[in-house]
Amino acid sequence: MTSRTITRRVRGMPASDGAGVKLHRVIGQPQLDMLDPFLMLDEFRSDQAGDYIAGFPNHPHRGFETVTYMLAGRMRHGDNQGNSGLLEPGSVQWMTAGRGIVHSEMPEQEDGLMWGFQLWVNLPASDKMCAPRYQDIPAAEIPEVQPAPGVTMRVIAGELEGATGPVSAVATQPVYLDVALAAGAETSLPLPAGHHAFAYVFDGESAQVGGQALARGELGVLDQGDTLVLRGGEQASRVLLVAGRPLDEPVAKYGPFVMNTPREIQQAVADFQAGRF
Repeated sequence: MTSRTITRRVRGMPASDGAGVKLHRVIGQPQLDMLDPFLMLDEFRSDQAGDYIAGFPNHPHRGFETVTYMLAGRMRHGDNQGNSGLLEPGSVQWMTAGRGIVHSEMPEQEDGLMWGFQLWVNLPASDKMCAPRYQDIPAAEIPEVQPAPGVTMRVIAGELEGATGPVSAVATQPVYLDVALAAGAETSLPLPAGHHAFAYVFDGESAQVGGQALARGELGVLDQGDTLVLRGGEQASRVLLVAGRPLDEPVAKYGPFVMNTPREIQQAVADFQAGRF
């Protein structure tokens, strides 16, 4: 067994998206353009309504998946195929855009804390034009395990301690864990060898990841291996741990479209403009 360690550290940078929602972009910025198969990671957190109330009105996607994980607040989503749903604290939406979808994500609150993540996951060329689908997962359907004293993990995707995350049939075979660590608590957990992986500390002052301190708001890119040791710092902390099978394919990106070639991007733009999504 080989334990993973941090090979690179990245801090998010202020950004805005949608109709002016303020957020921190951690993946998909100059310090870390992507980590195959992960294209983007945003953390949005504010208790100021002006930072989020305008939401994300109708916008298109093609060629990848979006993963929204809500920690606090309420977000209503809808699309041009008649789907609608409500994201509440602790819930997840794993949306496969495939050949094309137009959707919106709008706050269902006028004040209070809005906090969560959106992760973009690439699709292999063979799946980029698949039919769109949603996996809307309420908080109650996400299993929790306690692999060690003072350690609680929510298993959103992947398998751990006999629990299987509710996300299914995803080409990149993802692992997506929300790890809560009490002060000084420690655990060692398996990660698929060959998967690219990162850890992001989003609550508390810091946590030990692979034997190295990682501060709140820092993302640690992990090297190869099949296990990872996590340890709580002087205070309780929470860590987002994500891994996925790299695709090793060419990537062409243009705003909400992610394909393999510039020509496919041009086709995506033409299809959207012609109303074929």
